[in-house]
Amino acid sequence: MEIKQCLECQEEFEGRVDKKFCSDQCRNTYNNRQNKDANSIVRSTNYILRKNRRVLAELNPNGKSKTTAEKLKAKGFNFNYFTSEYVTKNGAVYKYVYDQGFLLLDDGTYALVIKKEYID
Repeated sequence: MEIKQCLECQEEFEGRVDKKFCSDQCRNTYNNRQNKDANSIVRSTNYILRKNRRVLAELNPNGKSKTTAEKLKAKGFNFNYFTSEYVTKNGAVYKYVYDQGFLLLDDGTYALVIKKEYID
């Protein structure tokens, strides 16, 4: 075994040829610091998606309803964040936040639906 220097605390240690850290704590601390920026982006995106889903579920308690953009915005809905799209044969594009969907109708209102496969 050879003497190495921990990437986190710079302490010397002995170990396998491929070992980089003196302890699990140093390994975790190092990796958490390396991933901090990526984790904050994921965390903030997930927060927005969860909020969007809550808003849709609150305005659509029975599985099918209509609402306006003003009502959605007033509750903090962000139209730029959704998890998937579904295009119908007629070309209508439903946007989904997990199981909760919304579709912009011709009259400017939104149809709210629940994805069927989540119900079954």
